[in-house]
Amino acid sequence: MPPRDNGHEEPVIRDNRKIDPETGQVKDQPPAEQPQEAPGDVLEPQDGELAAQLAERTADLQRLQAEYTNYRRRVERDRVAVREQAVAGALTELLPVLDDIGRAREHGELTGGFAKVAESLESVLTKLGLSAFGQKGDPFDPTVHEALMHSYSTDVTEPTAVEVLQPGYRMGDRVLRPARVAVAEPEDAPAASDDDEEN
Repeated sequence: MPPRDNGHEEPVIRDNRKIDPETGQVKDQPPAEQPQEAPGDVLEPQDGELAAQLAERTADLQRLQAEYTNYRRRVERDRVAVREQAVAGALTELLPVLDDIGRAREHGELTGGFAKVAESLESVLTKLGLSAFGQKGDPFDPTVHEALMHSYSTDVTEPTAVEVLQPGYRMGDRVLRPARVAVAEPEDAPAASDDDEEN
């Protein structure tokens, strides 16, 4: 703006009307000025650079999504494991109560209201995944049986649980308590081993 005599700049007035007020005709519009960029200010990236940047951002997003999915799976797995551990701990504490109920049943003392309470308790524990195992005549398995007594017998062909002293309990695949059993082995096993040593 040109300075005035008093040192202040004069305002500039631009007539942006599209119609001339004197003639009523449409004015010729000058072409809109495009802002000119100084050379070297902004360089348009090439198509290859754009494709590389897009591929890099896509890979970053896929990596983030995979990490988040793995995190969710890990959290869910940990949550299930903590729940199972808590339930297993509670069930383990109730095993002596089940032993008492079993002894009362064997002696015919499980009658009346006590029988109904025992049945309700056993039903609830079964819903939580508790199951008993260990029957007379089962083949001896050291991973689920605890041998408290040992003998030899002609009635068995392999190490066998001939008496269940205390039933075992498991929750799913987890053994909470092994079955405590008396084990009998075939009587001819020691003789056969002696013959092998002599030969």
